[in-house]
Amino acid sequence: MPEGPSIILMKESLQPFVGQIVAEASGNAKFEKEPLIGQTLLEIRTFGKQTYLVFERMAVRIHLLMFGSYSVDEQTKPDKSLRLSLIFPTGGMYFYTCSVKPAELEALSAIDWEADVLSNQWSPEKAKQKLKADPEMMVCDALMDQNIFSGVGNIIKNEVLFRIRVHPESLTGKLPAKKLNELITEARNYSFDFLEWKREFTLKKHWLVHTRSTCPACGQKLIKKQTGKGKRRSFYCEKDQKLYL
Repeated sequence: MPEGPSIILMKESLQPFVGQIVAEASGNAKFEKEPLIGQTLLEIRTFGKQTYLVFERMAVRIHLLMFGSYSVDEQTKPDKSLRLSLIFPTGGMYFYTCSVKPAELEALSAIDWEADVLSNQWSPEKAKQKLKADPEMMVCDALMDQNIFSGVGNIIKNEVLFRIRVHPESLTGKLPAKKLNELITEARNYSFDFLEWKREFTLKKHWLVHTRSTCPACGQKLIKKQTGKGKRRSFYCEKDQKLYL
């Protein structure tokens, strides 16, 4: 599943179409596409792993899910995979094997934009309040909670926890104040590092523990385990990452 930084890059690829009028709309997403024709794409907004195409009378929410993708100016996958295509005077955008749903413009105002770790509106204080409200939650689940850290995915989770030397099964309520602050700070810091490395096509070279087998700090074999309620893959070092229970 693409994480927040990859969605920012998708937004940048689609940005040239802002201000243009939809000439054609099609695809097998289950909603009427015809109302989009003739509407101007006013802006593109991202919230974590979600993208909102904002038009004059409606918005379209895109979520790439596990295997979704997109292309610009050329349809690169078969019609059966094509959820939505929007054609503009200068080209088109195509979305495949993903969730595409219409959204009321009013719904955008209900989104907690301060939860997006890559947003200028990001609020670390609000994140701290949410973490303290659920002291029994494992930190691996906390980082993946899109209501707290919108945009954080499994890669960011694993790398952040190694950066701050915290075991993924630690409880948020047991973290010392310093570690809680580090968790919040590094979730944002690593997300921006991820974005920079993704632009450079060097992201995997910078992974310290995600999908790795050996701890870069001590050389000990890393643990690979499904952790938390979400049962997502965690890679961690039992020696260098402390368990707070």
